[in-house]
Amino acid sequence: MNTSRCLGLVGGLGVGATIHYYKELAKAHEAQGRALDIVITHAETSRVFEYVQANDRDGLAEYLNGYIRRMKAAGAEIAAIPAVTPHFCVRELIATSPLPVCNMFEPVARELAARAARRVAVLGTRFVMESGLFGELRDVEIVQWRPQEADSIHNTYVELARTGQGSEEQRRELTALAHTALKRDGAEAIVLAGTDLAVLFNDGDADFPRIDCAALHLGAIGRSLGVDCAAGDDCVG
Repeated sequence: MNTSRCLGLVGGLGVGATIHYYKELAKAHEAQGRALDIVITHAETSRVFEYVQANDRDGLAEYLNGYIRRMKAAGAEIAAIPAVTPHFCVRELIATSPLPVCNMFEPVARELAARAARRVAVLGTRFVMESGLFGELRDVEIVQWRPQEADSIHNTYVELARTGQGSEEQRRELTALAHTALKRDGAEAIVLAGTDLAVLFNDGDADFPRIDCAALHLGAIGRSLGVDCAAGDDCVG
């Protein structure tokens, strides 16, 4: 059995997201008769939030690089972070990382361009929503949620990341907000900008147009490893 390049996954941000990436990558490798070679470390969500709140991109990049250096020593050849908020420092991280980093925003930008989407709403942490994905999507207008809506989305996301589990009530609430953005604010699609949202929207039947950052990121990681990771085929609608 052929073994892929060794992937270093900075896990823990949150645990459910890490499990989702691990399961999808393992499934893709098995389906194609390849052996997955992976190293996983555990970073802390609270530390990431501290760096983002302090607007300390260099500090966050160095924090993440500490894990990447450990994974390189364990044999990793490429690194990925299965979470959106840590991509706050993605440019600084790419510039200083000892390993190539699979940037989540690149496939997302390509997908938005392919759809000619010019106005979108974002579901994720407060940092991701208010920043418009940290300014990485320059040609897209980001709908701004009303304060109470943003609080609800952020709190729901943090709870998903903490527990790794979602409820039908949470799914209904976020779905209702997605429809609000489409109808009230003229959004053309909803960007699922949080890997832990896969807990709620990974079964392919969300009834709103969406762009799943995690699914697109998984596809890009799979290509870097030489496999076709089709995790997003039924959850990028």
